[in-house]
Amino acid sequence: MNYPPSVKIVEVGPRDGLQNEKTSLDTETRVELITQLTNAGLSYIEAGSFVSPKWVPQMAGSDKVFEQLPVDAATTYAALTPNMQGLERAMQCGVKEVAVFAATSQSFSQKNINCSIAESIERFKPVAREALSAGLAVRGYISCVVGCPYEGEVDIESVAQVAQQLLAMGCYEVSLGDTIGVGTPASIETLLNRLLKDITADKLAIHAHDTYGQALANILIALQLGISTVDSSVAGLGGCPYAQGASGNVATEDLIYMLNGLGINHGVDLPKLIAAGHFISQKLNRANGSKVGIALQ
Repeated sequence: MNYPPSVKIVEVGPRDGLQNEKTSLDTETRVELITQLTNAGLSYIEAGSFVSPKWVPQMAGSDKVFEQLPVDAATTYAALTPNMQGLERAMQCGVKEVAVFAATSQSFSQKNINCSIAESIERFKPVAREALSAGLAVRGYISCVVGCPYEGEVDIESVAQVAQQLLAMGCYEVSLGDTIGVGTPASIETLLNRLLKDITADKLAIHAHDTYGQALANILIALQLGISTVDSSVAGLGGCPYAQGASGNVATEDLIYMLNGLGINHGVDLPKLIAAGHFISQKLNRANGSKVGIALQ
């Protein structure tokens, strides 16, 4: 079996993870988590989100978080910027990379960002254009690539269309989110085989939630098909506020353990990562969502 010689880990815990936890953390704790993740060797960390605190109170004060991060670090600290106001705030804080997101189901798009899929794409075009003109990199996310909490099974052609639109507006990469974690190795393989007909593997990433315990198996399929960028969340933080019952992203610790077993390079120090997972779990007063973190505690 052919696997990529190395894998880029996109650590989403400080953003996608924390924004879906019930407890809101202060700036100092968020910065400490990001610092520990950086020291563990993670080269790409989603550090915050420039959205309205009315809708995502856990991400309030992201500007203060970014202002305390080293601007010349080797690690990329990215931010989610769903609109022009968010982009402007991110740029004021010196953010070098931003992300936009779309869905593949109309119902989820309306529930999540209060507009249709087509409207969301049109809304993101000026954001991407402005970011690119300012020298920022833009990453794209697609939610519900396998299943939707409101509409059930998702049309693969819809995923392909949205992915092409995000790439066309300048996203260097599209992260495929199994937002409610219903994907299986078979459905992920079917999806990726379709997308890889038109899109090269280096422009795709996998973002798996572990609601049904399928995340690592789904990631393994993606690796076998040449995908070499994987999103994960320290201690399995997060979920999806618009998808009832959806548990967190796959734990970064569990992913690293699997990559170690496969002999795939990733540059992450597992003991330091486990320490970061325990740190944030204690701060949130919740159980650590990483099986590896618990086993090697």
